[in-house]
Amino acid sequence: MDFKQKVVELISSQVELPKEKINSLIERPKNPEMGDYAFPAFILAKTLHKNPAEIAKDIVANLADDNFEKIQAVGPYVNFSIKKSALISQTLEEVLVKKNNYGNQNLGSGNVAIDMSSPNIAKPMSMGHLRSTVIGNSIAKILTKVGYTPIKINHLGDYGTQFGKLITAYKLWGNEEDVKKDPINSLFHYYVKFHEVAEEKPELEDEGRAWFKKLEGGDPEAVKLWNWFRKVSLQEFNRIYKKLNVEFDSYHGEAFYNDKMDVIVDELRQKDLLVESRGAQVVDLGPDKNPAMILKSDGTSIYTTRDLTAAEYRKKHYDFVQALYVVGNEQSAYFEQLKEVLKKMGHNWADDIHHIPFGLITQGGKKLSTRKGNVVFLDKVLEDAVELAMKQIETKNPGLPNKEQVANEVGIGAVVFHDLKNDRLDAFDFNLEEVVRFEGETGPYVQYTNARAQSILRKANQIVTIDELDLSDEWAFAVAKDLADFPAVLAKASEKYEPSIIAKFALKLAKHFNKYYANVRILDEDDQLAARLALVKATSIVLTESLHLLGVAAPKEM
Repeated sequence: MDFKQKVVELISSQVELPKEKINSLIERPKNPEMGDYAFPAFILAKTLHKNPAEIAKDIVANLADDNFEKIQAVGPYVNFSIKKSALISQTLEEVLVKKNNYGNQNLGSGNVAIDMSSPNIAKPMSMGHLRSTVIGNSIAKILTKVGYTPIKINHLGDYGTQFGKLITAYKLWGNEEDVKKDPINSLFHYYVKFHEVAEEKPELEDEGRAWFKKLEGGDPEAVKLWNWFRKVSLQEFNRIYKKLNVEFDSYHGEAFYNDKMDVIVDELRQKDLLVESRGAQVVDLGPDKNPAMILKSDGTSIYTTRDLTAAEYRKKHYDFVQALYVVGNEQSAYFEQLKEVLKKMGHNWADDIHHIPFGLITQGGKKLSTRKGNVVFLDKVLEDAVELAMKQIETKNPGLPNKEQVANEVGIGAVVFHDLKNDRLDAFDFNLEEVVRFEGETGPYVQYTNARAQSILRKANQIVTIDELDLSDEWAFAVAKDLADFPAVLAKASEKYEPSIIAKFALKLAKHFNKYYANVRILDEDDQLAARLALVKATSIVLTESLHLLGVAAPKEM
């Protein structure tokens, strides 16, 4: 049963407010002794011309329900205390019957295009790419669970002036054998060197632009080098995506739209939206806003041109109900501009485009920069995380079977979980030692809690049924209340595109379960053993599903 919904119905029977409004007003008292749900009567004071405390008393006088131990007026609030045995038994039964489908909802339908990850060709994936990758992947899983069909698009950075610069750098300092031996690091070295030398010799920038213009014009040498750079980069990216267990439905990068941009430029011209500004072609967005550049003064395209083309292509091919761009928050103004241009073109579906911004990862308080070579490579971080996980496993459980696999799942899961437990918009400083700890607010802590639940079930060695679910102790109630909240938590995470809501829920559930484990003799042979095991199994089901929604594995032993 949805106990919150029951509260809404009871309040609705006494006051003239829409159920949606009542639902939005329901609170959780900070002190559990005051109840499980509270309705504030302030909202009615103006219309009823009465003191809120009196209104609360009047509401309570006419309410009774067997699912609640107590319904009382506490000052201006109507407080509801759920009958513990009712919540525990009903919640456990629902989780055990639905298993990993528990929490599934139909909050929407249709395709959702998710532009995510999008590393630049010829540069190693850095910690800066982690956020877009894991946030986008988690949002896709969350949206699937509430009824949508996500389409994950890796809009590779495989076009633009930087490739003219890279070609210039390769021709000046490149060595084919070096690139064959270590493609990404060699190309990255050339790219960093280009910017170092260009600070002393700015004419190098002109040479880079000239090579990009050749690439756009189909120059055979430029195209051959670009194809080579792209191929070796994708091989490296896919190796890392495999570690993260992230897959994509499309790898159409910027270059894919190169031969499709003329149609968009022509459309802008036909609709009289293009104007000349300092030799460039722009869309004027009004006196208080920067114009949107479409073509540079030398006639070459920029990323805006390609993004407009990509948006039209995705709408035509996927008929999306939403299009999400999981990109850093520094790009917020850009995406507003992109939507404005699409609206000026007459595309009302631009309202279905949402920028999903996120904060920076820093290290030692410093921003990471690829151009200056101040970068932390993602692959190295994942390797180090697995190594740290293995050290802790060797200390805690040296006889663990499949140690290597578990260390991988724990180490990589720790990095992913740490990213996602932070509110999406917050920047955070990354410290690997803290991330891979088995204690505290970490991924390994949640994984270890789930493994503990699985261990209890193995020791019990009996089939868990839904026949006897009679528990009413405080520790079981705290766990069951979390389990009952899971569908609402999921709905909120999907509405806000916020995986941290799931991660924080998982931490809270893990803490409550560990308190239960510390205070209750679960495996005692008595008439409540079956009910206690049902609670353990239900907790493991929901922890496993929560980790899955974050893209984190749930090993059964640790």
